[in-house]
Amino acid sequence: MSAQLRSTAQELADVLWREHTVYRERSGGMVIRGEHVRRWISLAPAGGRDEILVRAGRILDSGTTAPARSEAVVPLSAGTDVLAAACRRLLADAAADAVRATPDGETSGRSRRQAKAVKRRSGRPGRSGRPPRERHTSFSSWVILVCVAGVIALYAYSSAMYG
Repeated sequence: MSAQLRSTAQELADVLWREHTVYRERSGGMVIRGEHVRRWISLAPAGGRDEILVRAGRILDSGTTAPARSEAVVPLSAGTDVLAAACRRLLADAAADAVRATPDGETSGRSRRQAKAVKRRSGRPGRSGRPPRERHTSFSSWVILVCVAGVIALYAYSSAMYG
């Protein structure tokens, strides 16, 4: 069952997301993490012989996983398409729970309370609404590029002079 679950998880991950990580969890199930969409899916053997328990949840800002928001039991013999459809439905449910907003535009529930508590504890204002900085080429990378270009130029020069 473990080998079949692993291959099913890999096929499912390829269908759902271009960027993903598939790994085995301690309980023997498989987890598919989509960091770019901040979601995860867990596949575990269910009570029946040909059934798997599919759970879906969010990946928090800290990189840890939130508890599963929804789950379903799907027959393993149903195929990747049926399994992918069930996963998309569960992921949509998890996304809908995360997006529920209050009239003032903030997210509702526990995360807002935690953010206020952290702000009160730290005494500092919260993070600004600026997007994260983009990566820039560092100075050492430029030095390496210049050195490689110099070696290529020296090789071309010596080839032209000494033939």
